[in-house]
Amino acid sequence: MDVKNLSKFLSLILRHNPQTIGLQLDENGWASVEVLLQKMNEHGKKINLEKLKEVVATNDKQRFRFSDDLTKIRANQGHSIEVELALPPSTPPDTLFHGTATRNLDSIKEKGLIKGKRQHVHLSSNRETATKVGQRHGVPIVLIVNTKQMAEDSILFYISDNGVWLTDYVDAKYIEF
Repeated sequence: MDVKNLSKFLSLILRHNPQTIGLQLDENGWASVEVLLQKMNEHGKKINLEKLKEVVATNDKQRFRFSDDLTKIRANQGHSIEVELALPPSTPPDTLFHGTATRNLDSIKEKGLIKGKRQHVHLSSNRETATKVGQRHGVPIVLIVNTKQMAEDSILFYISDNGVWLTDYVDAKYIEF
């Protein structure tokens, strides 16, 4: 398997469905590297530690991280399964960005930004990243989120290890359309 396809498969396993290969994640989303490699190989995904390191290092969104001793691996964010990332609350910049498709605007104006099947709403610190995210879903639009006001209103934010800002919900009143 090439690096891109391995990365997509790793996203499936570490963010959404570890049972696909019979893998167990701990409560913080960590998997044993040794067990992950064994299970992937048993399921026809030929990979070794060096290839896994390459996938982690070259992922354009830095979706994965190793523990300091390289014995565990997890996804940084984007889980649709219940994990506790144990991220401390962080003070966001005054504004953050959210990329989406224009077809979602009416729903967002009505309901705000909801996490859907994921554990958090994802926000970007720059417009370029938000635009790329929006392009994946159709004709993109970038929304500006007044995170300064949200924080003043006691809404919590977290920042993942790869720099994605996370929150539970963004009311439409905080969004500039």
